[in-house]
Amino acid sequence: MDDTRRSLLGHALSPIGLGSFKIGRSAGAKYPSPYDIPRDEDAEHLLNGVLDAGITLIDTAPAYGSSEERIGRFIGHRRGEYVLCTKAGEHHGDEGSTFDFSAAGIRRSLDESLARLRCDHVDILLLHSSGEDMSILEESDAPQTLCALRDEGRATLVGFSGKTRQGELAALAWADVLMVDYSITNGDDTSSIEAARDAGAVVLIKKGLASGHVDGATALGFLLGESPVADCIDCVVIGSTSVPRMASNLELAESLRTRTG
Repeated sequence: MDDTRRSLLGHALSPIGLGSFKIGRSAGAKYPSPYDIPRDEDAEHLLNGVLDAGITLIDTAPAYGSSEERIGRFIGHRRGEYVLCTKAGEHHGDEGSTFDFSAAGIRRSLDESLARLRCDHVDILLLHSSGEDMSILEESDAPQTLCALRDEGRATLVGFSGKTRQGELAALAWADVLMVDYSITNGDDTSSIEAARDAGAVVLIKKGLASGHVDGATALGFLLGESPVADCIDCVVIGSTSVPRMASNLELAESLRTRTG
């Protein structure tokens, strides 16, 4: 696997990363049980705790409510210690999600994200698909705008968080990073993950625990152990509000990575 893109991130990716949806938003969540957004002190403990445990990827998005603002406030001073991934294209408000994939919309989204995150660049910037993958890729200026932002140094790597394998495969024409919905519950189609490996792209897994419907040990055992693409996966992004659970998941993931590596 070509490690050129990975080296640009400045840190080796831990086999799991923190998905920060739960610290900023509960509306529209697909987890099996409802939950309360954590208090400031609990969010601060979580963010610092996962960094202290050795997790090196923090994943967020404008659509995750107050997540970006909390990351900037609570670990902005530790910005050099982790790979920061955010997205552009989707925002979420009282009326639900809205999408803007225009060049101006993407640039405005990143400007606002950087202000909330209290930094001047992100390590990974992804298009946050509405589900209309091919329309976004073929009929909007979003891919070209992301590449321009990368060239300007405002994002180190750029990529796509899509909803279809067709879209993921098409995005590899320009994407450095692919975020793929893949788990033991939908593990049959590995085409985009294999193509990403062949293209030297970074592979991030979303919904690897099927939005909390599969326990961590089973999910990670499949993704990083039994899966036919286990060696293609750079990082599994897991949403959690528990430092001990994330630390336990990291220990398991590291043992699986060592065993299969």
